[in-house]
Amino acid sequence: MNPAMPDCLATPLLFELSRPGCRAVRLPKCDVPEKPLGELLPAGAIAADPPLLTELSEPEVVRHFVNLSTRNMSVDANFYPLGSCTMKYNPKRNERLASLPGLLDLHPYQPEASLQGMLAVLHRCQHMLAEIAGLAAVSLQPAAGAHGELTSLLVAAAYFRDLGQGRSVVLIPDSAHGTNPASAAMAGFRAATVKSTADGLVDLSDLAAKLDDQTGVFMITNPNTLGRFEPRIAEIARRVHEVGGLVYLDGANMNAILGISRPGDFGIDLMHFNPHKTFSGPHGGGGPGAGPIAVRERLAPYLPVPMVVKDPGGYRLDYARPKSIGRVRSFLGNVGVLVRMYCYIRTHGPAGLRRIAEDAVLNANYLLARLKHVLPAADGDRCMHEFVLSAADLKAQRGVSALDLAKRLLDFGYHAPTIYFPLIVREALMIEPTETESKATLDAFADTLARIAQEDAAWLRDAPHSTPISRPDEVAAARKPVLRWREGS
Repeated sequence: MNPAMPDCLATPLLFELSRPGCRAVRLPKCDVPEKPLGELLPAGAIAADPPLLTELSEPEVVRHFVNLSTRNMSVDANFYPLGSCTMKYNPKRNERLASLPGLLDLHPYQPEASLQGMLAVLHRCQHMLAEIAGLAAVSLQPAAGAHGELTSLLVAAAYFRDLGQGRSVVLIPDSAHGTNPASAAMAGFRAATVKSTADGLVDLSDLAAKLDDQTGVFMITNPNTLGRFEPRIAEIARRVHEVGGLVYLDGANMNAILGISRPGDFGIDLMHFNPHKTFSGPHGGGGPGAGPIAVRERLAPYLPVPMVVKDPGGYRLDYARPKSIGRVRSFLGNVGVLVRMYCYIRTHGPAGLRRIAEDAVLNANYLLARLKHVLPAADGDRCMHEFVLSAADLKAQRGVSALDLAKRLLDFGYHAPTIYFPLIVREALMIEPTETESKATLDAFADTLARIAQEDAAWLRDAPHSTPISRPDEVAAARKPVLRWREGS
């Protein structure tokens, strides 16, 4: 045996594969006492035959996974006109900055004295978001937008308990995101729907009929999911406040008013931000995410702990908040996402943030002008950051649905827009180009959708034609997923 050979390579042969052409595999020794396999594992867990492991070279492995990756759609490779979800391109610069060793190689259990740089970044994030929102205080702890909704409603519930008021109802427009009523129910409230008018705005008469001393919170998305800014938002806030309620803003569409209008200035009491939509950060895949919330001064005592505060001696985590609702997330939240957000805001500055919103609105209106002749728009000729088209006439005349159009777009390399939402529009296609796309991209998408709308109905109903899987039974797949690999699949 070579005396220079590392111990891990000089260990005895532990097992070998019996398949022809496979070499023996050596594993390093460990400190676990050697026992017969039957004493370590239940009989039913022991395989009758060695695993079928084929030896592959590194290029073969790399090519396998790269080829698999090309089957995925991503915003780095494809245009995502995904209404409401705001699937914009996020700068790689912010990814690199968030990965700097001084930020990445930290541990939340380190002494605060060794975390001063990160705490300074988080403290500045709190103040920047408060200024953007026009509100007094911010918690960075929630882990997603919907988590921010829930946290805000828990803050509202704590506030009402402290006042000795048993308010039980959260009012929500019928065009709202589905997470709104879910968050209300999880926070212990009863959700009640407020109707929309024909132009997609809040029906003030229906709102007035439902406001009473049980109204805790009115939740509104503004601009809303139809791409409309509510012009009577100050009047709505005044009416809710008159009965002692609070107004919550679902901040999913903040990229439409960023640097132009501050929610606190038009009457909002609580709100959340979606960093991945409004600023910069990973989007999709279930996380990691962040959903910071901002609140008025009187609600600040109820925010989650800890808060980052600045003393003469430096930054620290403040846990001494007796009215706080407590923790809603482990440690400080997803600080890596917050660092990306911080870098994005500092890069653009106040004027740049306003330009982001202006470009988002410009792109959406340009695409609406190109497509309103292909499919009718649900709410007129102007929009904010997104708009909704309807394929209801196309379905009635030719049997072509919004789903058919969405599936066919995949053949041209475009992700489908959001379909069948909001629920108040039949055969809805909800389209948001975001501020990061070029005019050339928007023109190519508009031309493609116009072409698709003229194609043979039977051909469209069988689309997509170029993907490995065409139209799976999504309900069956969700209820009866196949979780085991099968040879030949």
